[in-house]
Amino acid sequence: MLKRIPDYDLSPRNTFRMKAKCTLYIEYDSVKDLEELDFDALPRPLLSIGEGSNLLFTRDFPGTVLCSKIAYLKFFDLGLDEVPVAAGAGVKFDDLCARMCAEGLWGLENLSLIPGTAGAAAVQNIGAYGVEFKDIASGVSCFDIEKRCKCSFKVEECAYGYRDSFFKRPENKERYIITGVLLRLSRKAAPRLDYGALRSFFPEGDPVSPQEVRDAVIRTRREKLPDPLEIGSAGSFFKNPVVPKEHYEAIVAAEGVTVPHYDLPDGSVKIPAAWMIDRLGFKGRRLGGAAVHEKQPLVLINVTGDAPAADILALEKEICDAVEQRFGIRLHPEVEHL
Repeated sequence: MLKRIPDYDLSPRNTFRMKAKCTLYIEYDSVKDLEELDFDALPRPLLSIGEGSNLLFTRDFPGTVLCSKIAYLKFFDLGLDEVPVAAGAGVKFDDLCARMCAEGLWGLENLSLIPGTAGAAAVQNIGAYGVEFKDIASGVSCFDIEKRCKCSFKVEECAYGYRDSFFKRPENKERYIITGVLLRLSRKAAPRLDYGALRSFFPEGDPVSPQEVRDAVIRTRREKLPDPLEIGSAGSFFKNPVVPKEHYEAIVAAEGVTVPHYDLPDGSVKIPAAWMIDRLGFKGRRLGGAAVHEKQPLVLINVTGDAPAADILALEKEICDAVEQRFGIRLHPEVEHL
């Protein structure tokens, strides 16, 4: 059923808790609702959201915000190792992780406790602890606004990259609305423990269930990251930069310390942005109502609960300028600015 609200307050619809309004807010819970919408009559631009967990509203949004409440969840256990799972775009992603881990299905456990919805996960190609959405996805269902019809994409067609996808391209943002995702999970144990500190939770061998890995991931995330229900943030604010190996080696020589990194198949090197920000002493740094989280420098927070976007942007710029001056790398935000 469609719900339309003009001049809508978006404060409860973004985890950063930025104060902003949109010209029109629409909730829908089926593809049929989208088929009945007169998109030509809607204020533009269009913005599709889930829980608003990766957004920074810098001002009022002059168009229409579309929020999915499509919440089906189906899986097909045919007694094979691979188990197809279909979920609506409006399903909370961590609810999906919890349900599948409880069913003993492997694949989603490393992505536990990431805020947002299944649809947003498909747009952003979310990732954590060595696993990305694309690793367990097989397809994405959409509504094509231009052609007014349903369509679907195989995962190979989604052009997934690091926090990137086909759906983030400017020409596609107002054309495709994700309505559902299709995942490939497994009954066969396949723990991924070689990223971060996950291996330390299982010193005597591999875990016997995805629930055990999920519990370890949740414990790790809660120790490092703020709870968005308690303090405003959008999770990891910056992307981890990828540089040529020569650039990485120059940083190691200049800093004179071991620099954490991840060697990529093409010979380039990914350096944790958090390490550079921490190295510069930004952990806990405050600017007006904004601050760098005291435990995880990759996270910027709305420390007062009513911080203006200008404070977040000023702190972002200060960090980016300092990192570029020290390390010769310009950080780019993971969070979408609107």
